[in-house]
Amino acid sequence: MYKLLIIEDDQIMGEMLAMYLTEEGYSVKIADHGQKGLELARSFAPDVILLDMILPDMSGTRLCGELRSFSLAPILVVSMKTDVSDRVEALQAGADDYICKPFSLREISAKIGAIIRRTHQYQQQAASVENAEQADTTIACPENTFLLDLERRAIYVNQFHVETTFSEFEIMRLFITNEGKVFSREELLYELRGFDSFVTDRAIDVHIANLRKKIEDNPKEPKYIRTVWGVGYKFVSRN
Repeated sequence: MYKLLIIEDDQIMGEMLAMYLTEEGYSVKIADHGQKGLELARSFAPDVILLDMILPDMSGTRLCGELRSFSLAPILVVSMKTDVSDRVEALQAGADDYICKPFSLREISAKIGAIIRRTHQYQQQAASVENAEQADTTIACPENTFLLDLERRAIYVNQFHVETTFSEFEIMRLFITNEGKVFSREELLYELRGFDSFVTDRAIDVHIANLRKKIEDNPKEPKYIRTVWGVGYKFVSRN
C-alpha cells in the first residue's frame, strides 16, 4: 500500500482528499501546518507528498525546501495560485509537479498514480543499470567529475555531494548515460514524466536552470549542460 502525506491547512479540503484517496487504496496522513508536516514526513516516510503552498506557520516554498533536505519523495503542489511564476517558484523550491485549485478528485488521483508509476519505472531502470554494471551502484563520467550513486540517489560533483530533487536526479542520470546526445524539451519531458502528465516543457527549463546552479562554476556560461539553440539541451563532461 502506497503512503500519501497531505499537508493542507483547510480542514475540509484535507479530510475530503484523505477520504477519497483512502478509498482509492492509499494509506493517508494529514498535517494542517508545516511543522507537523515535517514531523510526519520523517516518521511516516510517504511515497508522495501533497503540499499546499499557503500554510499558517510557514510558506510552502520554505517547507518544500526543508522537505527536500531529507526526503526524496515526489512533491505534488496543490495551490490556488495559477500564475506561471508561482509554478516556477514551486519547481525551483524542489516540487516535482503542480496542480491548481479547484480540481477534480479524479484528476488528483490520476496525478498521484502517474507519479507513482514514474517512480516505480525509474526504480526498475535503476535496477537494470545496476545489473548491467554488475551490481555497481554508481555511474561516473570518464574524468570522474560527476558521480551518480543510484542506490542513495545522490549526485557528487568533484567529490562534493549536491542536493537534487527527484526530477533533477533523473535528468542528470539521463544526461550522463547519454553524454553528447541532444535532447529536445519534449524528449526530456517524456523521459521524465511520460504521456500522462499535465506539466509543460517550461518545467524542463526550470529543472535545467536549477541543475546549472548546482553543478556549474558559472551557471550563466554553462560548460556541462549546454543549450543547443532551437533544439534543446545536451550534456558534456569534457571541455
